[in-house]
Amino acid sequence: MIEFFLDNLNYWTVFLGMMIESSFIPFPSEVIVPPAAWLALGPDSEMNIVLVVLVATLGADAGALINYYLAKWLGRPIVYKFANSRVGHLCLLNGEKVAHAEEYFRKHGVVSTFFGRLVPAVRQLISIPAGLAEMKLHTFLLFTTLGAGLWNIVLAVLGYVVRVSFPNVETTEDVSNLASTYSHEIGYGILAIVVVVIGYFIVKRVVKKRKAAQAGQQGPKA
Repeated sequence: MIEFFLDNLNYWTVFLGMMIESSFIPFPSEVIVPPAAWLALGPDSEMNIVLVVLVATLGADAGALINYYLAKWLGRPIVYKFANSRVGHLCLLNGEKVAHAEEYFRKHGVVSTFFGRLVPAVRQLISIPAGLAEMKLHTFLLFTTLGAGLWNIVLAVLGYVVRVSFPNVETTEDVSNLASTYSHEIGYGILAIVVVVIGYFIVKRVVKKRKAAQAGQQGPKA
């Protein structure tokens, strides 16, 4: 299957590949976006790198919706039963992975659908606890789109770096291999940066509220 996508990269295969990747079927996003971005930057390409990111994000949304609605409609007992079944194992699922995704969702709340898109072990499964919790659809889509979009930008940048820095690379398979080598580390790095930035604004907001509260307690000066 991977060879088919690498040999037939276009907007439709980018959408389909990312839809599969974002559902419960194991399929690496590094196989799709970096090679497609690399191709889009070629001299005779009919694709555009911005559209590659957009189409990949729409595909990720479609796959996430599959997990979301399956979990919402089937419920926790059937989801875990499937995860522990032979078919579930063929999809690289098990109850422990689903439980891990649920715990991640409980710890981080609705924004976990954003952060989860950047975590390799959680990315494909974070939609399941969102569906089990019956998270509001518009909120789910917002954070999923933001997280998937950021991740796809990272992957597209990897494709750009390969095109610019590795002129000897001539095949989409080579691009995929290079991207797979560095994508996880970059994903964790971006997640750390996002957490630090959000933490900074939270602390800043708390400090501002405390100062306002203290000023209110002191009252106006005579």
